[in-house]
Amino acid sequence: MERFVINAVTRKETGKKYAKALRAEGKIPAVAYNEKGESTMLEIAAGEFEKAWRSITKTTLVNLKIDGADNTAYIQDVEYDIISDKVLHADFHVVSGTKAVKAKLKIRLNGTPAGVLKGGFMVKHVPEVMLKALPQDMPESVTADVSKLEIGNKFTIADLNLGDKVTVLTAPAAVVVSIAPPKK
Repeated sequence: MERFVINAVTRKETGKKYAKALRAEGKIPAVAYNEKGESTMLEIAAGEFEKAWRSITKTTLVNLKIDGADNTAYIQDVEYDIISDKVLHADFHVVSGTKAVKAKLKIRLNGTPAGVLKGGFMVKHVPEVMLKALPQDMPESVTADVSKLEIGNKFTIADLNLGDKVTVLTAPAAVVVSIAPPKK
């Protein structure tokens, strides 16, 4: 999948008055943090950022071009005004690709369990999983195929197939979904 490109320019000024003027120009104040905790103040085009932000997950890498130089980054945090439907500020986490990162991802359930079609009830237990991987190996989403579960079966964290490059930090025996028998 092709990465979104977000062009950024470093900025020197700070403050509410400057941020308000920046937003009036159709730009957003932003900050990029690197793995050492150092920060760079940025300004980015609002339209370009919102197109990327509304299309990705929290573990999707973007190409953050700071003054023309390519950087691989996550969109770490966004301050958003729900009344005006506009982004007010963004934080990026620039990664090197050599240091592992941790992420907590929601588990999406795919399919209707066979046991539910026979009258059973699907009981959801653990809604998310904690993962550790290099940024380029981190999955954008985690999906559990529950369509083959019969009454009495359960789907555990160990049943997730995430590959060799991803370390699962959540207990492997933790139950994601179980199929309970019908009530009499």
